[in-house]
Amino acid sequence: MIPVIRRRWDRIVIKLVLLAMGLTGCATLPDTAALIARHSAQAARFESASKAVSRQRSAAIVAELKRSSGDIDILDKQLALEQSISDRPLILGNQVMLLQDGSATYSAMVAAIRQAKDHINLESYIIEDDAVGRAFADLLRQAQARGVQVNLMYDSVGCIGTPRAFFDQLAQAGVAVLEFNPVNPLLAKGAWQINNRDHRKMLLVDGRLVIMGGINISSVYSSGSVLLRTKKSAHKPAAWRDTDLQIEGPVVAEFQKLFLQSWDKQHGPTLAPKAYFPPLSPQGKDIVRAIGSTPDDPYSLIYLTLISAIGNAEKHVHLTNAYFVPDPQLLQALTAAAARGVQVKLILPSHSDSALVFHAGRAHYAHLLAGGVQIFERHGALLHAKTAVIDGVWSTVGSTNLDWRSFLDNDEVNAVVLGRDFAAHMQRMFEIDLAASQPIDPQAWRQRPLQFRLQEWLAQFWQNLL
Repeated sequence: MIPVIRRRWDRIVIKLVLLAMGLTGCATLPDTAALIARHSAQAARFESASKAVSRQRSAAIVAELKRSSGDIDILDKQLALEQSISDRPLILGNQVMLLQDGSATYSAMVAAIRQAKDHINLESYIIEDDAVGRAFADLLRQAQARGVQVNLMYDSVGCIGTPRAFFDQLAQAGVAVLEFNPVNPLLAKGAWQINNRDHRKMLLVDGRLVIMGGINISSVYSSGSVLLRTKKSAHKPAAWRDTDLQIEGPVVAEFQKLFLQSWDKQHGPTLAPKAYFPPLSPQGKDIVRAIGSTPDDPYSLIYLTLISAIGNAEKHVHLTNAYFVPDPQLLQALTAAAARGVQVKLILPSHSDSALVFHAGRAHYAHLLAGGVQIFERHGALLHAKTAVIDGVWSTVGSTNLDWRSFLDNDEVNAVVLGRDFAAHMQRMFEIDLAASQPIDPQAWRQRPLQFRLQEWLAQFWQNLL
């Protein structure tokens, strides 16, 4: 069993043990309808590299977006809501590059690390002690040796199978290393919060560039990677399908704030004085908002943002997600959108590294299909992406799964990108995945084997833990 699979089961076992001990929290998802109604009275506002944009200019930006994308309601309602619930502004003047799978993402990460001049901040749920992990460790040590300060934060559960010596060697080389919410309560620097996991994946270089999304540092992504030059094995497992973004421009400062806030929350060692917030000039035309969520928030900002975006959609909702265990409000948002004529398509895994999550998600297929939602299962790869494109203008890429754990227990981070051009790239990616997917036929699904039904029924008992 590969380490990533083992870790997901380890995580579930930890949760079950805590449940048996009566130590799990009683957090619940918010009443999204009430929150959306409360936060929908503002006009959207934007910021540039140097200052807030006037109300008149903000209105002109929204008007131009609507002219280029059709007069769609999502731009008025959704942008106002996001602004109201999040302290992260919409930032103009960014350049966003879509990175698909390990080869493209790792190539970009390697190039960024090698070009770093001042500092590197790396945050990852999983860092394997395998060929890819060791290659990245070598790159980070080399950067530290040439005077670039490297700050590394990793999740304790995500890296539960990575030997401590792996991180000790980095620390000995001068890298500032921080374990997020240690599994061992004796190592906790604050309250022991084993349920709160750092599921974010971000590489920040010199405060000017961020690479973020769903990809961990692991050889499961290494097909075609510049980090591995070995010949492919005839028995090599299917590649993992994932998505990241490389972003340059003023919004990078917002992702930097999220990293530093997490570092402080975890009582990490005092960081070396570096230029963490350099002056940032416009790099492109993309409009981006950084949205981070933690259990410290009153509710998941990413969850509320997505629910409202689906609710404001007029044309189509196209979601691709690795771990799909929806709560009743997400189910309602999807079926309500389909009922009002919105094309709702979900691309989900055809197999998973977590059997419980896979079957718990499938337990909702019948309800969704009956409500007009179209479901497709991705073949030929293990789907790990977490993306959405709505109405050809609103897109998001990040670390957030469509499950209870991401919405209640994890630190997550997503980028919301506005604009027709970037959404067109997202839509092309969605169509490629769609072509590699098998549609779920409603009639055939009703006739699925009893074995599937039993697995789904059993998995539902644990869905709030997944």
